[in-house]
Amino acid sequence: MKDIREDIAWAKINTDVLKSLESPRKLFWVIIISALTVFGIGVACELYQYNMGLGVANLDNPHVWGLYIATFIFWIGMSHSGTLLSAILHLMHADWRKPIYRFAEAMTTFSLMTAGLFVMVHLGRLWQFYYAVPYPNERWIWPNFQSPLLWDAMAIFTYLSSSILFLYVGMIPDLAICRDNIHTGWRKKLYTLLSLGWEGTDRQWRNFRVTYLTIACFLIPLAVSVHSIVASDFAMSQQPGWHVTSFPPYFVAGALYSGCAAIITLFIILRYVFKFEEYMTLAILKKVVRLTFAIAMVWTYLNLIEYATVWYSHDEVSKAVLIQKATGTYAPFWWMMNFCGSIVPLIMAFKRFQTNIPVMMVVSLLLNMGMWLERWMIVSPTFSHGYYPWTWDHDQWPSWVQWGVVFGSFGWFTFLFMVFCKIFPSVSMYEVKEMVYHRSLASKKLEVAGMQESGKGAH
Repeated sequence: MKDIREDIAWAKINTDVLKSLESPRKLFWVIIISALTVFGIGVACELYQYNMGLGVANLDNPHVWGLYIATFIFWIGMSHSGTLLSAILHLMHADWRKPIYRFAEAMTTFSLMTAGLFVMVHLGRLWQFYYAVPYPNERWIWPNFQSPLLWDAMAIFTYLSSSILFLYVGMIPDLAICRDNIHTGWRKKLYTLLSLGWEGTDRQWRNFRVTYLTIACFLIPLAVSVHSIVASDFAMSQQPGWHVTSFPPYFVAGALYSGCAAIITLFIILRYVFKFEEYMTLAILKKVVRLTFAIAMVWTYLNLIEYATVWYSHDEVSKAVLIQKATGTYAPFWWMMNFCGSIVPLIMAFKRFQTNIPVMMVVSLLLNMGMWLERWMIVSPTFSHGYYPWTWDHDQWPSWVQWGVVFGSFGWFTFLFMVFCKIFPSVSMYEVKEMVYHRSLASKKLEVAGMQESGKGAH
């Protein structure tokens, strides 16, 4: 099973990708309308919360974070796999990344945009975000650099700006192809502006390669540090179950895990909606599934380490929180998290399922549900069962306002992502051409070598 056909014409690659921008399947509009509807519900809930106060979200002492911060961590985590894996696979010269890296990088950008909303939503008073931005102002007030909120704001801004730059630089040759093939309308003006006068000269290609490689090298440590900063929001505190040194690698592994699961989901959706069956092949899906399975096993190992660290420690309060997770109010969700995160991925170990699209679609959704539950199980059980018994509150349930905002975030992400794929090429045309060229060149070399061997044998 090959990643992509070796005899596909370069002109056909341009035609297929450009056609996807004009005439996707009808499911595209169903997804757009559904996403806008869900996002509208989230906006209505946020407006209601803004007018009535955070009390309508059932956020009080001890439940001061709730679903907002749990979902914030989820979106930050999901953003990691796109850009991080794209950069790593680019440095490793993995050709199979070329048809899929563009939408994975877009997933990173829009996940970060969604995560940033939750920082402001959680504040209640949205304008307070003004004080989290470190810049010289007329009042000579600087943010408190000891605040985890400032860490998050700076991490998101840095990673978002770098991810947008990485995504945009990688698109420049394709934007020039769009510019040269679309002759009228607002798209022509947009592509002309964004392509920066690209003509495909030798000098431009050399500068492009160096720039893209430099950004890729910069993004790898940045991506790891960003989620380590988010993990430090918890590890730096004294809450039971949080004050552990394994949180940064545990969070990074969970981020890669949820991101890879999301790549599988979006891979299947884009393959059908934009008619990319020839480019997003089953062979590439198999590689992504195997990578996701490997990361799932790493996350499972780190998860078990966290349980063992708490269980064999002398911190009785942290041990009580762990027992409360497994047997108390949150027990069904804790067990579901472990089932979805550690048992369900075992399906990926079987070759017969690795290219079964319906099975992989269901599995990828279950994996991300498990990873969202994992973030929730980090936040709420610890607040509900802290150090002091008079602060315990095991019965509080997130209000409909919290659930509405959380579901609205999924609509927001889906809308932005699908609009991006409708306006910009979600398959890299120039990289697929390189992939086809290298494969055909390798095949010709093997064919020539085979003819030479047969000639020697005949002689």
